[in-house]
Amino acid sequence: MKKTGAEIVIDALLKEGVDTAFGILGGAILPVFDVLYDAPLRFILTRHEQGAAHMADGYARATGKVGVCMATSGPGATNLVTGIATANMDSVPIVAITGQVFTTMIGNDAFQEADVTGITRPITKHNYLVKDVKELARIMKEAFHIARTGRPGPVLIDIPKDVQIAETEYKYPKNVEMRTYKPTYSGHPQQIKRAAEALGQAKKPIIYSGGGVIISGAARELTELARKANIPVATTLLGLGGFPETDSLSLGMLGMHGTHYANYAIMESDLIIAIGARFDDRVTGKLDEFAPHAKIIHIDIDPSSISKNVQVDIPIVGDVRNVLRELNKLVRKGEYTAWHKKIREWKRKFPLTYEDNGELKPQFIVEEIYKATKGEAIICTEVGQNQMWASQFYQYTKPRTLISSGGLGTMGYGFPAAIGAQIGCPESIVFDIAGDGSFQMNIQELATAVINKIPVKVAILNNGYLGMVRQWQELFYKKRYSHTSLAGGPDFVKVAEAYGAVGIRVQKKEKVRPAINKALSLKKPVVIDFHIRPEENVFPMVPAGKAVNQMISGMA
Repeated sequence: MKKTGAEIVIDALLKEGVDTAFGILGGAILPVFDVLYDAPLRFILTRHEQGAAHMADGYARATGKVGVCMATSGPGATNLVTGIATANMDSVPIVAITGQVFTTMIGNDAFQEADVTGITRPITKHNYLVKDVKELARIMKEAFHIARTGRPGPVLIDIPKDVQIAETEYKYPKNVEMRTYKPTYSGHPQQIKRAAEALGQAKKPIIYSGGGVIISGAARELTELARKANIPVATTLLGLGGFPETDSLSLGMLGMHGTHYANYAIMESDLIIAIGARFDDRVTGKLDEFAPHAKIIHIDIDPSSISKNVQVDIPIVGDVRNVLRELNKLVRKGEYTAWHKKIREWKRKFPLTYEDNGELKPQFIVEEIYKATKGEAIICTEVGQNQMWASQFYQYTKPRTLISSGGLGTMGYGFPAAIGAQIGCPESIVFDIAGDGSFQMNIQELATAVINKIPVKVAILNNGYLGMVRQWQELFYKKRYSHTSLAGGPDFVKVAEAYGAVGIRVQKKEKVRPAINKALSLKKPVVIDFHIRPEENVFPMVPAGKAVNQMISGMA
């Protein structure tokens, strides 16, 4: 059977189980969109390609499926770059499909030409420039395989217009054979046995749980390990939800804005079990002072992540869920009485709290969202103070319920990601906890939400600043607020209404819960503009260059 390249693209998407794609068309990808016109595939026309990439990312994180975004050549493709880089840093499986100028024009500075494969090579797991339509079916199959297997990540396929138009005999491959790409899924039995023995000898063990736990679907196995072996669990930002924070063994988030007790525990531990985490700088603080007494076990599917930042004693390469299943067969319950007593004392002495002085507080707003949704919502965040308050004061008990840009720290991420998450999980409540600075970076996607009847809720913690940068200026730059003020910003209620969404303004504490309840009662996009104190700070905080137990404490 003969098909055009454009027909092969759409047929491949359907065969890979894709039900939704996001993006904006243009001249260089028109053949694909012409075929899409008749395809049983939902396409969400976004208002900016960056929004499309973030929507595909949010969809992928919420569902565990591969997200798909599409754009034309040149500026359309380059507008995807920030979203692709965001997905790459956080190991999110997306496939980005871009149009390209005719193969005969590549390298000639043709209209809307950009070397998108060259541009994205450092920020993709793999990318392709398709030069022959005969290779397209294989490439589509490989792209989805690479995106979703091993350590997941983004794959880009750049397809010249003449390849889209060209015809070839078509048969979609059933299997993928890639000699140089064979991820390791089973941990080495001897290494797993060594890890179990180390656990049996430890006096102060701690589990350091990262986003890999959620990616691999290992939340149940992690919980079994913690409870069976009686080990406390500290979680990274991207790992939140992998272990229930309502459990007495939970230490909450660790790192720069983590809890005192998580940071104290990891620094005093004699054994760290790092699971699907990468020892990034926001967790370790000053590297040469990190966990000085600890032996380290590191479980990760990506061998390049092991001993990359911190030298480990027992490396285990493999899928987290597979390794934990084997480890759980070997571990025994530890008493660790003195260790748990010390942690309880830290929790009592250094609770995660804030000053309740009757003002409208961002921490209180997050707590009220938690209570109103009974902890069952999918929470997306922007980046900055809003992100940290959302991670500290909403208690996550299930995987894939916190969606946030961790590694790249992309402002403007949360709202389009929330739209993608809502499309992927239509029965869930989805909240974007936003800052007024971040929200404005992709505010145009309000049109996408309204037109497609996507009932996502936005809670803007509006302090009139680029809040986290302002906090650093306050604490470390003598309050020299150089270009962080957003004073004179828009009336978000009117902006929401102009797009056809519902806007609500809240300036008093007693109005918080009624506003949240109203938003939840409406089956349409709602923007709640919470006006908070401009100089509200996120505490605890580890200053740059300090060890993670050298925290600044303070009432917000």
